[in-house]
Amino acid sequence: MNATVYLVDDDAAVARAIGEILEGEGLQVRSFDSAEAFLEACDAEARGCVLLDVRLPGLDGLQAQAALEARGVEMPVIFLTGHGDVPMSVRAMKAGAFDFLQKPVAADTLMARVYAALRLDDGRRADRAQVEQARLRLERLTGREREVLTLLLRGRSNKQVAKELRVSPRTAEVHRRNILLKTQTVNLLELDKLRRLARRDAKKA
Repeated sequence: MNATVYLVDDDAAVARAIGEILEGEGLQVRSFDSAEAFLEACDAEARGCVLLDVRLPGLDGLQAQAALEARGVEMPVIFLTGHGDVPMSVRAMKAGAFDFLQKPVAADTLMARVYAALRLDDGRRADRAQVEQARLRLERLTGREREVLTLLLRGRSNKQVAKELRVSPRTAEVHRRNILLKTQTVNLLELDKLRRLARRDAKKA
């Protein structure tokens, strides 16, 4: 699993102990003693998950979580703290935290949640890659081919497409064939799925 666990904790002893557990499992770890240092080193391309203490000097963990969201960083965040309480955990989870664990946490519990967070990040990235590929395949179409595609997906036949666009049935058939070739699809069902996938990306943007 090519990913990094970003560990943010100002307690050197705790950070060292957690780091040893993670590295003992073969994971790559980057440790920071403040939210500011972590945020400076992290961007939207960062891959993995974050183990984030709540009580930190300067920006606290919840503020760091908000900063990550503002920057478009979507890595799962696991809060790890010795000072958690119910309102704090509720606030963190509502803000999109993956989990909220109380120190000290058993190594097996920690690793189970870290691996789950890494799988989630991998899944999100795979999903985004599929959406981007769908968008790029549709961008290959010309303006006229897009018009034909819209009519076809509305249930129009080749003859109806030709009539509405004032072209010959042969031209409509050529456009349809080119659409399938450019989008690497074999039928209208696949085309519809492809367009829905690309539109999901547009709705999130």
